[in-house]
Parts: sequence; structure tokens; C-alpha cells
Amino acid sequence: MEKLKFAFATNDGELFINEHFGDADFYDIYEISADKTQFVTRIHNTSEEEDEEIHADPKKAKSIVDLLKTENVKVVCSKVFGPNIMRIKKKFVCVLLNNKNIQDSILTVQANINNIIDELEKGENRSFINLKKISD
Repeated sequence: MEKLKFAFATNDGELFINEHFGDADFYDIYEISADKTQFVTRIHNTSEEEDEEIHADPKKAKSIVDLLKTENVKVVCSKVFGPNIMRIKKKFVCVLLNNKNIQDSILTVQANINNIIDELEKGENRSFINLKKISD
């Protein structure tokens, strides 16, 4: 069974933030397959807001991409993505969820892991996955 690394946008490790993915204090990294979940690490979001010169600053997107790539993340999950989703979806599968609780969201992505893998295999031409309807 294929395992992928997922990054969840959070400030407290339990709930998603209600802001854009790039505004999280932390990214909790999990290794997830259809039948198993393992917490890997928590990384601090070091892309500082004061460095953002314009809304949806490409430098901020690159900073977040570089940070998550060092952890070999393939999928990013959040309740909200900003305009930089157009940049980061070239590097990751972006999954949009309604769940407030990260543990509930893990169950949702596990149930949809095959769709996520299919989207990942599309490379830079991938789209984002909207699981909001499923996770209501």
C-alpha cells in the first residue's frame, strides 16, 4: 500500500486554521496510507508575514514549498487556500477540507487516497481536490 506524506495547516496540532494554508504557525506532517496513519513531525512555518511584500507573494509560496519539500511532503491539506494555490499545486496535491479537526480530516483523506494518488501522478498539470462536500 502506497504511503504519502501530508502536511496539515495548524496552530495547535488539533484543529485547522481558519486562514490561508500559508498563514499557519505549524505544519503537522503525517505519513498516510489507506489503512495506516503515523505522525512524523511538526515543522514551524518560517515564512514570515512581514516578508510578504504583496498579497499572494510568490516568494512566500516558494518559501513554503521549499520548507515542505525538505520533509518530502506530497500533499497539503487545509480548510482555506489563498491565491498561491495556483503556485503550490504544481508541487503538491492541495486538498481542501471542511473538517475543523485534523484527525477527522485524516479519515477523510484515507477514504480518498486513491483519488489523491491519481492527482499526484498528473504532475504540474494537477488540480486541487475539494473534499469539502465529503467532509461536511
